[in-house]
Amino acid sequence: MQKTIQLRVKPEEAANASLLITILAHAIGQDQTSISGYHILKQSIDARSRQQVWINLTLLVFVNESPSNRFDDKIEFPNLPIHAKEVIIIGAGPAGLFAALECIQLGLRPIVLERGKDVRARRRDLAKLNKEGIVNPESNYCFGEGGAGTYSDGKLYTRSNKRGSIDKILRLFYQFGADERILYEAHPHIGTNKLPHIITAMREQIELSGGKVLFDKKLVDLVIEQGQIKETITQDGDRFLTNALILATGHSARDIFTLLNNKGILIEAKPFALGVRVEHPQSIIDGIQYHCALRGPNLPPASYSLVEQVVDRGVFSFCMCPGGIIAPAATAPGEIVVNGWSPSKRDNPYANSGMVVQIDLATAAEFLTKLPKSSSKLNSNLNSYNPLLLLDFQQYVEKIAFEMGGGKQVAPAARLVDFCTHKISSNLPDASYLPGLHAAQMDAILPGFVHHTLQEGFKAFGKKMKGYYTNDAIVVATESRTSSPVRIPRDADSFQHPQVKNLYPCGEGAGYAGGIVSAAMDGQKLAVAIAAQLK
Repeated sequence: MQKTIQLRVKPEEAANASLLITILAHAIGQDQTSISGYHILKQSIDARSRQQVWINLTLLVFVNESPSNRFDDKIEFPNLPIHAKEVIIIGAGPAGLFAALECIQLGLRPIVLERGKDVRARRRDLAKLNKEGIVNPESNYCFGEGGAGTYSDGKLYTRSNKRGSIDKILRLFYQFGADERILYEAHPHIGTNKLPHIITAMREQIELSGGKVLFDKKLVDLVIEQGQIKETITQDGDRFLTNALILATGHSARDIFTLLNNKGILIEAKPFALGVRVEHPQSIIDGIQYHCALRGPNLPPASYSLVEQVVDRGVFSFCMCPGGIIAPAATAPGEIVVNGWSPSKRDNPYANSGMVVQIDLATAAEFLTKLPKSSSKLNSNLNSYNPLLLLDFQQYVEKIAFEMGGGKQVAPAARLVDFCTHKISSNLPDASYLPGLHAAQMDAILPGFVHHTLQEGFKAFGKKMKGYYTNDAIVVATESRTSSPVRIPRDADSFQHPQVKNLYPCGEGAGYAGGIVSAAMDGQKLAVAIAAQLK
């Protein structure tokens, strides 16, 4: 017999299988010897009570029968026939890789062209970035096998239920090596230390089935005839005949946006969010969220999610990383960009989160037009019809942050209360950001409306979370790659570009996703659309 049951238990009970079976037996009125096992279907933490943190569980209990495997069957990937039609995929991030896997299931041969390196070679470039402040424009935290997610945490939480099958995405990650916990936790997370092996396994499956994943293949041109792409051209001179092209470049491929704009292919400016990374000692966040002096061994490091309206602007937390690290995420020399990630155990002593403000086209245009016209940091076209205007704004702030930093990738920073009171910090606390920090006047980096909104937001968050507003926390600039500042339009039904009929804009870079899972689902969806079109 199988029975689904919901329980609320203490953390130490959830972590102890023997205790949990005893509780289950009592709950369903059975002798515990009759319970042969269970699967956790859902798990979440309830820390609302100040007296006790609870774990909410939904379990499938096996009574007097052997437990089944989590999945009795794997998702199969066939060997492609020689005559299979090819689909060119630009980018080996989650959108591109999951599009490739879906193509194989649909009988199409994916040819993935990635501008960066494979995960192993990419790791060496990240070491240079962290230790020496050397930015490789083609191999960094944003570019390379697996995309930005590979070395930037692997959070798998999304609200995008309507985009596709979240269960299939999670199941594929599990099948390729992720821990079973991602299948039932409320906020699943893989960890930067484990993702490279999973991404490698995906690539090996694509190649085993007859697809290709090619590295150091940067897209530089498209041959377009009669409203269709005929050839895709890479920087090394290779030309690929093109039936269909999935453009899944990620949110930082500025050269691709420029290429499309120069070729007269319609793109649009898209609002994005910009701000800072804030980092607290993890013990402060644990104490606030769990109402305890010391977090026990059976609770994970605490996280938070915050939002506040300041006059007519919203400020909100983004990509919160408990037990995490702030990382340098620039894609070119002369700019400072920061991001956050956590290892699978989330066992670092700091908690960091993006804290950002929404930037719209009108506000950015007003700000940029007030700058000196001689500024070399700007493109010349500042009118509201310029689809690259928000990209210009983003890039301007990143370059100012570099100038205000300490050289190389040393980032400008301030203690939290100092940031909110317009002070340059006399000293900075220890922090996770490896290239180093430089005390700076932060309101000289961020536009006034961004800095003011963040100031008021931090003060409001301190009232919601007692102890959050403290000079033991540090603010680091700039968190500016929350999403793409450009959208590449596509038809709502066919998913093709309105001008170029076999161009399929995809994922975060095209403006249709906001994380690993939503990007992966978008890639799958476009593969299905292409299969219908080509067949």
